[in-house]
Amino acid sequence: MDVWTYDPEEARNFAVEVMERSNQNIFACYQCRRCASGCTVGEEIGFTPDRLIRMVITGNRKAALENALVWQCVSCYTCGTRCPNDIQAGRVTETLKKMSREDNLVPMSPTIAYFHDSFVTGCTRWGRVNEVQFMGSYEMKHMAKNLVSFKFGAVWKEIRQQTLLMGAMLKQRRLHLKLQTAKGRNEVRSFYKQAMEKKKKSKSAPQPR
Repeated sequence: MDVWTYDPEEARNFAVEVMERSNQNIFACYQCRRCASGCTVGEEIGFTPDRLIRMVITGNRKAALENALVWQCVSCYTCGTRCPNDIQAGRVTETLKKMSREDNLVPMSPTIAYFHDSFVTGCTRWGRVNEVQFMGSYEMKHMAKNLVSFKFGAVWKEIRQQTLLMGAMLKQRRLHLKLQTAKGRNEVRSFYKQAMEKKKKSKSAPQPR
């Protein structure tokens, strides 16, 4: 079992940063575990939102940023609807995910990171998600990793699975091949640029004491 260390100052700084970025008052959590009983992935990964929040409050930054729940949370917000103090743990996991990427930590679930990156890139470029472009970008990132590792069998398996899936979706008319753009895509890019600039400023700002 891993031993947690506790430094009051570091714990406070980390907790305050997470609270400000997620806009969630995690200090209001009193570990009733209602979020745990409703977490859709907790049983699978063996970790629940209440434990992650406690990890943040006690200042275990490394353990929190490298936690499986951060990457496998599906943002269903069941935890938030059950929380008596209206804490949306899904926003906390999303914040920790961003912080993990900023610290250049290796994602616990690389495919989820590829999915996230492809989604954001597609939205900022076209103003909306184009399914073929989006999945193409995702698969290129996914297969590139396997190619670099000389896992050619895994690449072939992925190509075969996705080809069968694509055929089934086309048959059911659930896949749109046309490239579509949104009229306000320049505005979407502007919002994204402003968000990135704000993030850089907040990261370079002095940490609270």
